[in-house]
Amino acid sequence: MEFEVNGARRTVDVDDDPAAVEVVRDRLGLTGTKLVCAGGVCGACTIQVDGEPRVSCLTPAARLAGRRVTTVEGLAAHPVARAFAGEDALQCGYCTPGFVVEAAAFFERWRAEHGPTRPGREQIAAALAGHLCRCGAYEGIFRAVAAACAGDYDTAPTGRQAPAVPRTEAPEKTGGSARYTTDLHPDGLLEGVIIRSPHAHAHVRSLEAGDLPFVPLLPPDGVVRYVGQPVAAVAAPDRAAARAAAARVTVDYEVLPAALDAGRARTGEGPLVYEDKAARKRAPGSGETPQLVPARWRGNLRGPSAMSKRPAAAVRRIREARTKNPDRVVEGVFTTAPQTHTPLEPHACLAHWADGTLHIQVSTQSVKRVAELAAERFGVPPERVVARAAHVGGGFGCKMGLTSDVVAAVELARLHGAPVRVVLDRDEELTDGGYRPGTRIRLAMAADADGDLSALAIDADNDGGVSVGGSVAALARFMYGKAPRRLRDFDTVTHTPPGAPFRGPGGPTMCWALEQAVDEMAHRLGQDPIALRRRWDGNPKRHALYERAAALPVWSGRRGGSGRFRRGVGVAAANWLYFLDPVTEVELTVEDGVVARCAVQDMGTGSRTVLRRAVADALGLPEARVRAEIGRSDAVHGPVSGGSRTTPSLVPAAVDAADRLRDALGGSDVAARLDAAHGVRVTGRRPRDRRGFVTPFTLGGIAVGRGFTGSVQVAEVEVDTRLGRIRPLSVWSGIAAGRIHEDRLARGQCEGAVVQGIGYALFEERRTDPVTGRVLTENLEDYRIPGIGDTPEITVHFHQEGFEHVPGGGVGLGEIATLPTAASLANAVHDATGWRPYDMPIRPDRLLEGLRT
Repeated sequence: MEFEVNGARRTVDVDDDPAAVEVVRDRLGLTGTKLVCAGGVCGACTIQVDGEPRVSCLTPAARLAGRRVTTVEGLAAHPVARAFAGEDALQCGYCTPGFVVEAAAFFERWRAEHGPTRPGREQIAAALAGHLCRCGAYEGIFRAVAAACAGDYDTAPTGRQAPAVPRTEAPEKTGGSARYTTDLHPDGLLEGVIIRSPHAHAHVRSLEAGDLPFVPLLPPDGVVRYVGQPVAAVAAPDRAAARAAAARVTVDYEVLPAALDAGRARTGEGPLVYEDKAARKRAPGSGETPQLVPARWRGNLRGPSAMSKRPAAAVRRIREARTKNPDRVVEGVFTTAPQTHTPLEPHACLAHWADGTLHIQVSTQSVKRVAELAAERFGVPPERVVARAAHVGGGFGCKMGLTSDVVAAVELARLHGAPVRVVLDRDEELTDGGYRPGTRIRLAMAADADGDLSALAIDADNDGGVSVGGSVAALARFMYGKAPRRLRDFDTVTHTPPGAPFRGPGGPTMCWALEQAVDEMAHRLGQDPIALRRRWDGNPKRHALYERAAALPVWSGRRGGSGRFRRGVGVAAANWLYFLDPVTEVELTVEDGVVARCAVQDMGTGSRTVLRRAVADALGLPEARVRAEIGRSDAVHGPVSGGSRTTPSLVPAAVDAADRLRDALGGSDVAARLDAAHGVRVTGRRPRDRRGFVTPFTLGGIAVGRGFTGSVQVAEVEVDTRLGRIRPLSVWSGIAAGRIHEDRLARGQCEGAVVQGIGYALFEERRTDPVTGRVLTENLEDYRIPGIGDTPEITVHFHQEGFEHVPGGGVGLGEIATLPTAASLANAVHDATGWRPYDMPIRPDRLLEGLRT
């Protein structure tokens, strides 16, 4: 078959009837086109055929014969691509090529009909409705498309007139040249496939495959505990052959009874998930520190792990208030559904062994940690393991360990003596890629005669499948003063896949219950919800945010209504611990300018840009004279991209390194001395905060700093009382995290955090078959994440005071920005309708039922 691709004639063999995406990516090497959903839902694989957008995962390659095909690589110089880079309309960048291809087609239509004018949000949302961005970069996408259509990027500025793009690697991501783990295809590559258990609970008696080589992936006791658990892995020259090989492996299962009902598991009924202490110790963690706090096991119930403060007094006060002042007691049972991480680049690893050294290219949030764990797991000296991650297509907490794709790829590469790549399919990602555990939260809150918080009690049952380590109730210790509180977390284990840390583990879940209870108390006391929070909350940084929020026109505007569409406004607040990695280092080397190296990675948060600009600013150099090399474990120690600790760890180390380089060059005029200083190398380290840290040591690369970040969000919604639909109209997000080092990137993070919070509140619900334990929401059609049309107008306000004791003056904000979103939307729904949503997501059927009762 012959056709034209980006202006060049190409010929390919399509006798095996491949999809267009396979031809474009694998046979032509145009990997800017991304395969994500394989179902025409996400838009990442979009190409243009004779100028019209088509999803290439559903388009037979034979349909391209004689046609003119354009991929994102052919649009690298298009005004839309320049606008996406200039307006920072991206984060991880994995979905960006599909957006650029679709938006370029819209640009041509719009300009033909309207000339260089600016389209509105509704027109842009309608044009890009078939595309998903899990990072939630939609506000930037609105800006970019509008600016391109208006002519702001018609010409490419050159020389000194060319402004630096907000994100260093943006041109690579918008032009399709950025290479992710899923795009790598070295000579001799084999594709690996993981064989997974079809049973929720079984003992594997044997694995047989004749002369077919395979690697087992079973735990030491040979027991599988959920549908989808890795059992073995095989490899072949392509995925089709690997799947055929996997079908030849015979697994002899002794099927065992399974505990699939969390309610029964809480009461001690049903078969045990972990039969003994040794098995329990191997339980994966759904939090940052899964089993740091010891807790009792009773059957399938672990806990409580408690972070209480005068718990007996809290229980006594609540009991007394129930009798004497029941109007000052708020009680309820709140539930949340599991929320799946859903990074658009799935878990992926390419491994090969060379001269006794293990090389792994992996989609990870921690190249350093993965290399350390791999050295331990595979019995290799640490200096003989090198992990790389040039670009990472999202993570949100689920890519921080030695995951099954890494183990399978490494073992298969050792077995075959060849490079092996393992990439999870979308159904595998949605089954075994991690999720925020579901919860059942019992809350009681009492106020005293003066309207102050008197006592709080929270029992949180965390349902993370076979995982443990939920910390929802514990986080309520740090909000609203020093009133007595009993806070208990329980883990209910079942024979379902494990949860994993997800952006602010436990935080959005805790806020869902606590912030609705505070809102309800404000109504009981006849007080303004913002004013009550300000009175209860002793944090001065959040006081500044409350004052801003109270002055918003939307807060004092019209609400409610009696017709079909009703408007409501809600508020919620949150705080988050300040984390850092105190042993972070940055190495600077004079090499045709200055090269900054650190074993950190960039999953869309902008660490490459932050490092480069921190060094350039500290040295007084033009940005063009500094380049950042990250994503390699054999560089000096870098932080994990998780726990909001990357920037507050990286920037102070970069500044310290710059100071050392200046001293080494013998003067303040660094630019004048660089040409004669080739090869000079220094290493800077993250200095201690003034007054030190809360914790005297690190645990898993984490130390706790002094002070809490804060967030106050005000959400406006429109509720359709006939169809039960909730439409977010606007969200004001106030963030107190100290100095903002990169304003545009920080705003993008906060905007995306709001979008993920909207998904948590309104759409996302991971479902499992109660009979078999199989995950039912295993594709992006059934597991719904927010699209661009679901995005309200988002305004971000930064309060940049309060962290003067921190070198650099700022701390992390990626997690605090998402904590209060779901609760603020729930409070807005209550404001609009008078109905309180206790169960999340707030589905239309739940809303309509609530309005009827």
